[in-house]
Amino acid sequence: MAKNQRIKVLVTGSNGLLGQTLVNLLLLEKDRYQVIGLSKGENRNKQEGFDYISLDITHAVQFKETLLKVAPAVLVHTAAMTNVDLCETQQAACKALNIDTMAVIVAASQQLNTHVIHVSTDFVFDGEKGLYKETDTVNPLSYYGMSKLKSEEILTNGAISHTILRTILVYGKVLEMTRNNIVCWLLEVLQYGKQVQMVADQYRAPTYVEDLAIACKKAMDIKAQGLFHFASNTLLSIYEMAQQVAEVFGEDARLIQPISTKTLSQTASRPPKTGFNLEKTRTVLGIYPKSFKEDLQRFKEKLSKENI
Repeated sequence: MAKNQRIKVLVTGSNGLLGQTLVNLLLLEKDRYQVIGLSKGENRNKQEGFDYISLDITHAVQFKETLLKVAPAVLVHTAAMTNVDLCETQQAACKALNIDTMAVIVAASQQLNTHVIHVSTDFVFDGEKGLYKETDTVNPLSYYGMSKLKSEEILTNGAISHTILRTILVYGKVLEMTRNNIVCWLLEVLQYGKQVQMVADQYRAPTYVEDLAIACKKAMDIKAQGLFHFASNTLLSIYEMAQQVAEVFGEDARLIQPISTKTLSQTASRPPKTGFNLEKTRTVLGIYPKSFKEDLQRFKEKLSKENI
């Protein structure tokens, strides 16, 4: 590549929480990256300095034609159907977005020599063990988890340069969000003084979106190969998470009541305990994830500073 030539990066799902956050991070280095956002509908990211393509990527022919025309050096695939219960009841739609699009990405990337960064999930595990390593046995309990595992397999078998970043309960905030996340939703409820029930027998290590975007960028910059686990370094019950949110943001923790999973009528099964072993991320990516409470403090500071 010529010395002054920018790296062309295409971000799918660029209207989403991670998509917008990553685009904004890359735009801090406009002289280094040429950024193209691709998402469904109109561009919701009001930052200037990147190109935007409106496309439903489940239209395979149009999607592949677009990839071949854009010819990105790096493709970060953040687009996905992530509502776990909806994936269970609308399996055809889940397959189209979470599995079939990966086959298109691999086929185009084989022609283009594109490095693909794919965002996956802790739900590829059954949650019997917790603190999973990248080498641990997968066993998804839901159609969502299966769909993300299948997309991983298609990418791994595609014989192309790639990074898979598995993550857990991503939270944060960007302008014009259409989907909520657990921290933002909980804050809204607590700020209205409403009581809320949170499960005390499911354990997760939540991920701050700003850090996940940094991990995507680092994987891109070093062309990290293979599978990595990325989340905060704290394994907490969802009830404990909620308690920490209330504490950091100065809300009334007494409004939060612990309940068990069996009292919920969730369509899809959830793994009881996930969380990641982060050693590979530390040693290869050189990123040292922080605790959930530290990340919440940073999130609080960002909200007050940027007024979003």
